[in-house]
Amino acid sequence: MRLLRVATCNLNQWAMDFDTNLRNVKESIARAKAAGAAVRVGPELELTGYGCEDHFLEQDTTAHAWECLKDILTGDYTDNILCSIGMPVIFNSVRYNCQVFCLNRKIIMIRPKMSLANDGNYREFRWFSAWTFKDEIVEFQLPIEVSEAISQDTVPFGYGYMQFLDVSLAAETCEELFTANAPRIDLALNGVEVFMNASGSHHQLRKLNLRIDSIRNATKTCGGVYMYANQQGCDGGRLYYDGCCCIAVNGDLVAQGSQFSLKDVEVMDALVDLDAVSSYRASVSSFREQASHRTNVPFVKVPYKLCQSFRNGMVPTSPVQVMYHCPEEEIAFGPSCWLWDYLRRSQASGFLLPLSGGADSSSVAAIVGCMCQLVIKDIKKGDEQVKADALRIGQYKDGEVPTDSRELAKRLFYTVYMGTENSSEDTRSRAKRLADEIGSFHLNVPIDCIVSAFLSLFETLTGKRPRYKVDGGSNIENLGLQNIQARIRMVLAFMMASLMPWVHNKSGFYLVLGSSNVDEGLRGYLTKYDCSSADINPIGSVSKQDLRAFLRWAAIHLKYSSLAEVESAPPTAELEPIRANYSQLDEVDMGMTYEELSIYGRLRKIFRCGPVSMFQNLCHSWCGRLSPSEVADKVKHFFKYYAINRHKMTVLTPSYHAESYSPEDNRFDLRQFLYNSRWPYQFRKINELVQEMDKDGKWETPTEGQLAMQTGAQGSGMGVVAAGSANPSAGF
Repeated sequence: MRLLRVATCNLNQWAMDFDTNLRNVKESIARAKAAGAAVRVGPELELTGYGCEDHFLEQDTTAHAWECLKDILTGDYTDNILCSIGMPVIFNSVRYNCQVFCLNRKIIMIRPKMSLANDGNYREFRWFSAWTFKDEIVEFQLPIEVSEAISQDTVPFGYGYMQFLDVSLAAETCEELFTANAPRIDLALNGVEVFMNASGSHHQLRKLNLRIDSIRNATKTCGGVYMYANQQGCDGGRLYYDGCCCIAVNGDLVAQGSQFSLKDVEVMDALVDLDAVSSYRASVSSFREQASHRTNVPFVKVPYKLCQSFRNGMVPTSPVQVMYHCPEEEIAFGPSCWLWDYLRRSQASGFLLPLSGGADSSSVAAIVGCMCQLVIKDIKKGDEQVKADALRIGQYKDGEVPTDSRELAKRLFYTVYMGTENSSEDTRSRAKRLADEIGSFHLNVPIDCIVSAFLSLFETLTGKRPRYKVDGGSNIENLGLQNIQARIRMVLAFMMASLMPWVHNKSGFYLVLGSSNVDEGLRGYLTKYDCSSADINPIGSVSKQDLRAFLRWAAIHLKYSSLAEVESAPPTAELEPIRANYSQLDEVDMGMTYEELSIYGRLRKIFRCGPVSMFQNLCHSWCGRLSPSEVADKVKHFFKYYAINRHKMTVLTPSYHAESYSPEDNRFDLRQFLYNSRWPYQFRKINELVQEMDKDGKWETPTEGQLAMQTGAQGSGMGVVAAGSANPSAGF
């Protein structure tokens, strides 16, 4: 019985912070050794941090990675433990994303990544090249400083595996887990038993099951032990790497780390039976047949034993139940951890949020409250790093220790209700009750005098005073009056964020939090440079429907009961006067429901639909409820305002990435921002299709499966709102 103890980890790395990254790597190795592990794998590019982006093009970045590796190798960290360490390596003037395998203060092998991630948020081809040579391992000349320090000149470099005296091991790196012709297939047929995956995978709602399924299936079809390591936390950008390191054996998960955590280092280990791998593979006739005429993969011989012999009391780790968070929990914990990392690393003293009492800003407030609860929970568990960060940010006196989330929130979270004559008592009271439940320092700031001053100045300059539409004004006047209110709130929020710490005799500054959601960004239903413009936004990539579900969850599980009332209230901007016969509502203003917006967003981004193909898809999805001409009107209305407002995405506040149909312009959704909003060719094609369909009169009702696929698994009960209302927040 060959028993091998293996260890994997989640590391909270920070791009370009080599001190932090090196400290975390060393700590993870020390913990793995303390657990008795003979093998340790860390995240992708763990020495530099995954999110260095164009810093990877700098020679310094690679040089510093080698310096950190030399630091590890000249200590006792790799004594009697095989360590996979992720870093960039330049070979023959080409930069590769590599795993460097170290044992007993020597480098055993360097494995460059063969399949680079280059879609969605990933741009690896911008900085790295894929290794394409599968038939040989070449010699790599080590940098002179490293060579002299460890008395080793060269190291095997390329695709292959390591053959120890008692076990064979190989690497996969992140994206290679998900490719059709994954390296592990040939490696398994060559007898490799342990696979080590160094990953840099970010959080996205409802994504974890795909990753876990891929890991389990990798060892279910080929057998073997699969070690998966990941980064965890905000490493300096919009992404939150969601950890969940794990170990799988023959299709079963035997260890799983946390998905969301404030910890800098988390190590998971397991004792695995390698003979069980051999037995599993030998029991599958098709595997035996394919292995008997395999393509040989090059390997490196290592004259060293890693396994333990069976002794009394040694029991292989049993399978565990896979832990998944519901989407509401993902919205609570992911952005909360991202905010904490951003806060502690930015040297800010806290957050300031314009709290309107509506669903979006209340969701952000609840997420900050959740962050405070997580901090207190980890302090009580004895996490000294979280405690030290909380003491510094909260500016506690010597001897004081945070023990209550509401008291912590009072120190680092300001909420401001900036009301006008158009604001209702309902939203004002909801904002105050929620602030009290969370514990934030709350201010009620009327801004009518500032609005009036702007209007008086405008009247002095032009001789005209604009009126709201309900008072007889035009659409242009109505829009201008609403945008004045919205933009004043942004200026006031940033002024208070910079000066309120001074007012309270505190050092530092506060970060302004934004609260626009992904659907409003997609439609452009926000004023350019209003309260959607902030330092960061934890919900900018979360849909309105998911936020409302989160509010219902948070009212119970976070114990912020006022959120139930917030969720049940109809969404409104409260930028127009309230009259007996008129009350402003978001969905009426937009000319579409939030549910429809989610469907448009998924079809546009996930299913890559332009106006014509979206019309065709929705004709099937909405058959029996809307005529072709009604579907055409809705599609054209959406694309018209999408095109008009796309420019707003160029200045969108940096937002936590959570949704697969995010319109974020920085990296994820790259498109022009100046469109012909009339879409003459596309809309003409739609009109022609409508005429043909009306003439034929033939409709087919879709199956439930087709409907789910075409609408991104959204509900089919679509509300219908008249298209054609003016957009109150065009914001040019």
